[in-house]
Amino acid sequence: MRMSKTLLASCGFMLASMNGCASDLPPIQPVSHVDLTRFMGSWYVIATIPTRFEKNAYNAVETYTLQSDGNVYTAFRFNNGSFSAPEKKIHSLGIVKANTGNAVWGVQLFWPLRAQYIVAYLSQDYSETIVARDARDYTWIMARTPNVSPHDYVILINKVKALGYDISKIRNVPQQWSNGSDDPVGVK
Repeated sequence: MRMSKTLLASCGFMLASMNGCASDLPPIQPVSHVDLTRFMGSWYVIATIPTRFEKNAYNAVETYTLQSDGNVYTAFRFNNGSFSAPEKKIHSLGIVKANTGNAVWGVQLFWPLRAQYIVAYLSQDYSETIVARDARDYTWIMARTPNVSPHDYVILINKVKALGYDISKIRNVPQQWSNGSDDPVGVK
C-alpha cells in the first residue's frame, strides 16, 4: 500500500518533534538574548556532533542573513570528504521563535519539518557560539575565525559536556583556507 506524500510528511514531522523531546535530561537553556544583527554573517564550524549530511565536512561555514520578516536565511557550505572535494551547499530558513530572546529557532530545510536550534552559548563579543538541541543528538561549536585557541577549545567542549552531550561523539572539523586569511574566498 502506498502512502501519500502528505501522510509521509506528517509522520516525519511527528517523528522529528518526538526526537526533540526524547531525552531524560532537562531542556537546554538558551542564552537570554541574541542580537540578531550581530549574530548574522559567517561562522566557521570548529567541532560538531554532525548530522548525516556533514559527517565528513571540511571547511564547514554557516552563513546567516537576516530577512525583512525577521527570519534568517542560512547557507551552509563545506567540502565533503577532503579539502579538495567538491563544495556542497545546503540552504535553509531559520524561523525565530517569539518570546525566546531570538535564541531559539526552528530551522526548516523543507516544509513542514523544522529542526530545533538553540543558541546555548554565545560569547559577549559574538566571536564563539554553541548551537544545541534538547535531544542532545547534534551540536555545533562555531567561531568567527577558522580556529580557536586550545584553551578556548577546551572551555567550549566542557560547555557542551555540561549541556548533557556525550563529547566522545564530537568531531573536529578541519579548516584550511587557500587564500591565507581567516576569510574563506567568497564568504562574507
